[in-house]
Amino acid sequence: METTTKKQIEILPSNAYTKLKPGEEYYPIVPPDDRRAEVTPWSVTVGLLMVVIFTAACIYMALRAGNAIEAAIPIAIMAIFFGRKGLKRSGKSTILENVIVQSIGQAAGVVAAGAAFLIPAFYINKLDVEWWQIFLACVTGGFLGIVLIIPLRKYFVKDLHGELPFPEATAINEILVSGESTSKSAGKVLLMAFGLGAIYDFAVEAVHAWNPMMTTKTLLGELGEKMSALRLDLSLDGKAALFGLGYVIGLRYAAAIAAGSVFAYVVLVPLLFHFGSQIPEFHYAGKIYVIAEMDSQAIFKAFVYPIGIGAIAVSAIFSIIRMGKIVASSISLGFKGLKSGKVDMASRTQTDMQPRNVLLIQFGSAVLMAIFFFAVGSTIGYSTVESTTYAIVGAVVGFVLSFLFTPVAAQAIAIVGTNPVSGMSLITVVLTILALVASGLTGNGGMVISLIVGCAVCTALSTSGALISDFKIGYWIGSTPRNQEVWKFAGVIVAALVAAFVIPLMDSAYHFLIPGTTISNTDVLPAPQANVMAVVSNGLLTDPANQPWLLYGLGGGVAIMLYMAGVPMLAFALGIYIPLPINFAVLAGAFVSHLVSKSGGNEKVSKARQNQGILIASGLMAGAAMFGIITAILRQPALGLPNQYISIGEKLKIEPTEAGGLFLKSTAADWYKGFTGQGISLLMFLGLAVICFLLARQGAQWSLEEEEAAEES
Repeated sequence: METTTKKQIEILPSNAYTKLKPGEEYYPIVPPDDRRAEVTPWSVTVGLLMVVIFTAACIYMALRAGNAIEAAIPIAIMAIFFGRKGLKRSGKSTILENVIVQSIGQAAGVVAAGAAFLIPAFYINKLDVEWWQIFLACVTGGFLGIVLIIPLRKYFVKDLHGELPFPEATAINEILVSGESTSKSAGKVLLMAFGLGAIYDFAVEAVHAWNPMMTTKTLLGELGEKMSALRLDLSLDGKAALFGLGYVIGLRYAAAIAAGSVFAYVVLVPLLFHFGSQIPEFHYAGKIYVIAEMDSQAIFKAFVYPIGIGAIAVSAIFSIIRMGKIVASSISLGFKGLKSGKVDMASRTQTDMQPRNVLLIQFGSAVLMAIFFFAVGSTIGYSTVESTTYAIVGAVVGFVLSFLFTPVAAQAIAIVGTNPVSGMSLITVVLTILALVASGLTGNGGMVISLIVGCAVCTALSTSGALISDFKIGYWIGSTPRNQEVWKFAGVIVAALVAAFVIPLMDSAYHFLIPGTTISNTDVLPAPQANVMAVVSNGLLTDPANQPWLLYGLGGGVAIMLYMAGVPMLAFALGIYIPLPINFAVLAGAFVSHLVSKSGGNEKVSKARQNQGILIASGLMAGAAMFGIITAILRQPALGLPNQYISIGEKLKIEPTEAGGLFLKSTAADWYKGFTGQGISLLMFLGLAVICFLLARQGAQWSLEEEEAAEES
């Protein structure tokens, strides 16, 4: 959201975003001798509350749609909004308090990335994982990310002032600086969108008031049946969370994702059926297929899904290769930053944690990781010597890779605003596996340790990238770095606890694997990054002979051709992998966002409407995600399945499993499955689009009125 007012220009120094001349100094908005409120019960409480809400929302969206919420901007907006609404006893919140809220709250996104990218791989590979293991993996990685980037803060933030653009930090900084005059309407729009997303998706997921899965086979009647006979099945998953995701990522990226789905479902699946149905049996990767008897979804899962995994893996690696200069220079820059001049500890705005404490936490995190791995090895059944060996190998690999990749993540965020976490996490898992194999560890034990190392490193990289942005924001405004560092630990701890609760909850309610099978339940929980990690670890450590390596390779070849053609390769690869109904819903949201940005009659109004996008999208996704978590709780058999008492379109009941557990069984009513349920869904989805359009128009009007009032004052 771009809002630059006269007041902002007067407050923010003219050299805030430019390279300093020899002898020139940058003086922040809040001088070092200004002791206004910074860390207060208000800022800490609101920050931790934001962590709880947005960690759950980010994990939910990453698992359900393959993409997560960018939490920093909505958190900054809510910090200002709540601080202005008189909810703070001592009056309006100070700008430094808002920085602390945003800095603590940002822990939500970084921990969610590490958890959602790696932890579901345990469930997909049928490995036992406890909540405390998830918690410790995320906490260890988060702590490493904090203490490894602290020594580099001065170099990246102060010494290179004006040389690195910090695109995301700049956007957040402008929101915080201009918040006194423009936060009221932004907060209202965000909360209204939150309520809309919550109500809509609760009606869909919990009440089952209408069937969100709209299919051509049902809605198009006889024509749809003929299309299905050719295995040409198109569908759309009409949920507010997916619509909001498309609204924020834009038409170009959403179109690239949808193009991947079209390639998968409109080209590959019908083509495979046309030729494969003429073969009685097809033997591949240790399995036997009769393609003539397979529906479109079965064909996709067997043959197209692995192509998508290969494309995602190569795209992730290419994200590192394309940042070759950044990767090559980051490590030397990091060591250079460690050797840079001493920080003026007498200056509040340049005060970090004590170096001794930083080193102690670094050492403690590595030791904790080793103890963690030793406990895992002992639980699996390895001897004391074996467990010790694998613990040391895993801890050393995890610490070294975190140390080497931390400056890469920081510089990538500072230059392009994108953290290549997926690629570096994949490389981490592969390198860890190779180290463990060299030390003699294979099988499930190797998978467990490699995935935990991957989770820790992924969380460390996400944390370091986010924290360097926090540092830059604090540098511009005049925060105390030590406060940002200390309270980031609290944010990481709370976010890790939320992750340790949400991921097992989602598996219990929706299942990462289709019950009774070894097939990933991608229709409900796609979790694309985690599925890639699961495939890589399982393929290298347990059953490499029966993996569809050819299809993985074909996917990689597709990704390379996309790169050569200038097409967003990761977006297209996600489209191949993630089910078409999800991607078509994302495309619908992006299309409405595009229409909103083109309306208004003049450039100023159009821009104002376009700026509502992040607010509406974040609100929709956060509201839908939070109530999605509530729905997951209501679906728990252990709680007696409360959802069964409010569900209309589906009859829910608990049945025992052969293993002695409990299983949720769902039976859809005929009207719900048929034209009536899907027809109502189509009307409601169109209504959602209209409401979002009207909300963007109203929000833009409020924003313009606030800007005019600020200019007049």
